[in-house]
Amino acid sequence: MKIFFLGDIVGKSGCLSIKKNLKNIVKKNDISFVVVNGENAADNGLGITEKITNDLFESGVQVITTGNHVWDQKETAKLIENEKRLLRPNNLSSSYPGNGFEIFKINEFKIGVLNLMGNVFMKKSEDVFENSTNFLKKYKLKQDFDFLIVDFHGEITSEKMAIGHLFDGKATLVVGTHTHVPTNDARILSNGTAYQTDAGMCGDYNSVIGMDKSNSLNRFMKKNSVKHFPSNGEASLCGVIVTCNSKNGLAEKVESFIYGGELSK
Repeated sequence: MKIFFLGDIVGKSGCLSIKKNLKNIVKKNDISFVVVNGENAADNGLGITEKITNDLFESGVQVITTGNHVWDQKETAKLIENEKRLLRPNNLSSSYPGNGFEIFKINEFKIGVLNLMGNVFMKKSEDVFENSTNFLKKYKLKQDFDFLIVDFHGEITSEKMAIGHLFDGKATLVVGTHTHVPTNDARILSNGTAYQTDAGMCGDYNSVIGMDKSNSLNRFMKKNSVKHFPSNGEASLCGVIVTCNSKNGLAEKVESFIYGGELSK
């Protein structure tokens, strides 16, 4: 069985590329389950809308994870109450709507998807290591689910790596999101969990992490600028593909994935 995880979708270019290419990629690579981080998928690059959520599901996505921009579109709070395939970070306060973990059934397999958010340089959330430890006390690989995917939405590499080691041998895949740049460290950790520090983004890389480069430069240089807005050139789709061992729920192989746009040249 193969699981496909795609990093943060940024604006129209990322959404368009997924609509155009995902089904063919899934077929070509014999993929069974697709997870994407959609927290920047809205046209302005902030949050996600109901229409985009439905478009992604129709394009072949099974689950959408999010992060610090999850509430940037007002409609999301209502949408997430009933749409179990749309997750928010598990270590957000329980007073928020929605869930940070769900189990999904694909054929004879149960796949758990856990969405976490880092504490360093991020919006306030519960201690992610305490939340993760409590999760691991409650849920066990090959008892509660056959495979477990962990999206860690965080700013710093050390925090992401630490979470990877915490879940090593207890999850199929731990992959970072949020920084929008794919890291060249896809590997299987010592106890069998596939890991990559950041999956990268699904967006136009002729930009500043998906945002218009001229406007971003002006903002850094304190010149005339407006609010950040996405760059809408051809997107690169970035993520990881994991080949899973159905007997122990761990990874047999992990590959970085990059398709189209600036990064494939």
